[in-house]
This record gives sequence, C-alpha cells and structure tokens, in this order.
Amino acid sequence: MEQQLRVRFAPSPTGPFHIGGARSALFNWLLARKEGGKLILRIEDTDLERSTRESEENIKASLRWLGIEWDEGIDAGGEYGPYRQTERLDIYREYTDKLLTSGQAYHCYCSEAELEAERQEQMNKGENPHYAGRCRQLSQADRERFIAEGRKPTVRFRVPENRQIIFKDMVRDTVSFDSNGVGDFVIVKSDGIPVYNYAVVLDDALMKITHVIRAEEHLSNTPRQILLYQALGLELPKFGHISLILGKDRTKMSKRHGATSVEQYKNLGYLPEGIVNFLALLGWAPPGEEEIFSPTELIEQFSMDRVAKNPAVFDIDKLNHINAHYIKQASPELITELALPHLKAAGYVGEALSAEERAWLVKVVAELQGYISYAAQITEHIDVFFNDTIDFENEEAHEIMKDAAIPEVMAAFKNKLAALETVEPAAVQAILKGIVKELKLGGKKVYMPVRIAVTGKMHGPELINLIPLIGKDRTLARIDSLIAKI
Repeated sequence: MEQQLRVRFAPSPTGPFHIGGARSALFNWLLARKEGGKLILRIEDTDLERSTRESEENIKASLRWLGIEWDEGIDAGGEYGPYRQTERLDIYREYTDKLLTSGQAYHCYCSEAELEAERQEQMNKGENPHYAGRCRQLSQADRERFIAEGRKPTVRFRVPENRQIIFKDMVRDTVSFDSNGVGDFVIVKSDGIPVYNYAVVLDDALMKITHVIRAEEHLSNTPRQILLYQALGLELPKFGHISLILGKDRTKMSKRHGATSVEQYKNLGYLPEGIVNFLALLGWAPPGEEEIFSPTELIEQFSMDRVAKNPAVFDIDKLNHINAHYIKQASPELITELALPHLKAAGYVGEALSAEERAWLVKVVAELQGYISYAAQITEHIDVFFNDTIDFENEEAHEIMKDAAIPEVMAAFKNKLAALETVEPAAVQAILKGIVKELKLGGKKVYMPVRIAVTGKMHGPELINLIPLIGKDRTLARIDSLIAKI
C-alpha cells in the first residue's frame, strides 16, 4: 500500500506572518489537497528571544483567513505531537545522546571569540569560513580543563569527509554538494536548545513527512540535513525548493516594496480569494493562459512539475487586477464592512451608523465596487457622495459647461427633478431621455453636462444611480453652485 503524502508548514513565530511564508503554506496545502494527503502545522519556536505566542496566533489567524486549513498539528492535534518545538526538547535530547555515543557528534568548547578569530583568519586567506575541527579530538584532560573554566559546550555533528551529497529536488532536479565544504556544524547550542537544521530533521522524520516544500533559501541547509538523516538511519523525504519572491526591481522583497505581511493586506481590504489566487501564480505556471482560479480549480490543476526555478516577481499591479475581479463579485455588504475602518479614518462616517445610514452606504459602495482593487481605495472615489462643494476637475469639464445649450438643459433638468416626489433611477433615466427628445440634442450633450454639474467630473458611477443616492435637494443645490462658477 502506497504511503499517504504528508507535508508540513513549519513557521517561526518571530513577527507578522510574511506573504512569502503564506505562499509556502499554500503550495503545501494545494499538494496535500490534490493528492489526498495531510498538511501538518508545526511551530518552530526554538528562537527563544524572538518567538512569541502573539506571532503564533497571527500565523494561525492569517492561515485560516486565507482558507488554508491544516489536518494535524497546533490546535488540531494528532499522533505525532507535540507540535511546538520547545515542547519536544526531551525527544531531541534522546537522539543527541545517540549521536554522541556513536561518535557522530561531539562536545565543542570553543568560545564565540575563538570562533570569530578563526573565521577572520580564514577569510583573510581567501578561504570559505568553516569550523576547522579544533574540538574534534579533545583529550580527557582538555575537557576537564574547559569544564573547570566554566565553559558550556555546544554539540557539533561530525561531518564525514570526501562525500558527495546528491539529491533530486522536485523543482531544481539533481543537486549535489561536497561534504568537505560543509564543516562540522553545531546541532545543539550551549543552552541545550537544538538549532534549526537539527530539530527540523527529527521533527520531519518522526512526523512521517514525505515531501518537504519550502523556500529556496533553505537549499543550502539541505546537505546538513541529509547527513543527519543518514547518520540517524532515518528515511529521507522528497525535497522541493520554491523560488524566492522578488520585488519589481528584482531585489528580494522587503518593506520598501510595500506591504509584506498577510495581515497588512487583510487590513487594506484585500479578499482572501484574491491573495490566494495571486500567490498561487508566484512561481507556479498553470497549463493555460487563464489567471483567475478558485481554490477548487487551483487544487485540480496544481502540480510541482509546473513550479518554476526562476525567482517570482511580486507585481502589485497584477495582484490588484486579480483582487479587483473578486471585489466586483463580492456582496456590497462585505465590501462595506471592509471599507468602514478606512471611511472612519478619513472622516466620512462616524463610529456608530444608524440602520438607515448603513443601508445608504451599502448602496454607495455597490456603485463604487467596479472602480476599486481593494477596500481601502474606496476613500479615493467616495468623496462625490459626501462633499457638496463641487468644482471642475479640469479645464475640459469647464469648457463643456460653456456650451450654448447648457442653460436650457440645466433649467429643464432642475424643473423635472424638482417635480419628482421620489427620486429613483428609472425616474432620473426618464427625465434625461425626455430632455434629449424635447431639446433635440445628442445624449452626450445632456448626460455629460448633468454629470459635471452634479459632480464636477466627466466620469464616475452610473449617473441614474448617483443622483438618487445624493438626493434631490443636494443635487439641485450642487447644480446651482456649479452654474454660478461658469
């Protein structure tokens, strides 16, 4: 019977959940769902100084918001726990003892100052910095002397010499390293906490992970990890290293390229469907030309053999294009909810909205959904519904209002609008069509001047929907105000 595919996402809770981490989690989740496997969420919190439960909660909340649910691990439980590294220290200790007993690891008493001096000397000679093995063959007397000095040892792995480390990567095909370039590396720090390269091997092996899909920056860690798998007699998983995410200037993505955390995009009013769709296309090429995919479609089409080796470029314009598609499809109630914090911050609405105010705002948002890529952008378009101080947006708009027919058009529109008891889109449409017919003018000679008179702008939301939302009295007052400026 074929072994069930098991993948994991193992973030370090040391800050806001990075968009690159979300992409790694997504690829693991897509493969697990495609192959009927399981996704395990494990927390790598051995960086005691920087790890926080607050960051851990942020990671979990961000994953859930994106719709990336895990089958096993933190919160979900499972038979291979605990799923937080600081709760697994006894397990690591047991395997460290085996490596020390077999001679495949040894205690190293070198101080940071001695190691730094060694590094500098090697670099001055033009050599790659590596541990030269000073503590590889310590005598008992040396050990006792170091212990008497109060030195707390690290544990180093004894790297075999003259060995080629070769593995087949799911993305990069055959990769090889020479063990002579690795150098004996620390697996347990002097405070007894295992380092990443050691803990990750034991966790993956003991949790029966079959496929390790992670960022390209971990590629250089892989030879160390393979040597540990081999030394401990553990079964190797399949590795797949997905490309780095670069900014549009082809440098590694950072804060200067804009928002970098999932939470920032959520707070700006992006939709999880848009983010997931966009992230899937960062390094994965679908079979056809289509760019819009539901999560179900992504699962159906995803495969590791279509994941590219080349760096993926985080193109904010493409994200906005994809997210705009989902914004248009969403309910106005949802977009209103996402837009409210931004409307409050900009002073358009107060903290508490009446049911009537909210109902009106939902209608306004429905008119603007086609103009925005994410909810925070609503503040760039909504002023026309709130601000009755109207002015010409440009000289072209001003010139249009100097046409000889304008006084007649405006008088007719004002009279007919004032006569309406209730202002509805159909009634506004009837007024405009009636003026076109009565004055024997082209539609543009009527619709465009009315739009400019009401908004000061030549383009915007549907005029017949806009006027009922602004209301009769405010519309008439705006027309009088703008005509006075001609």
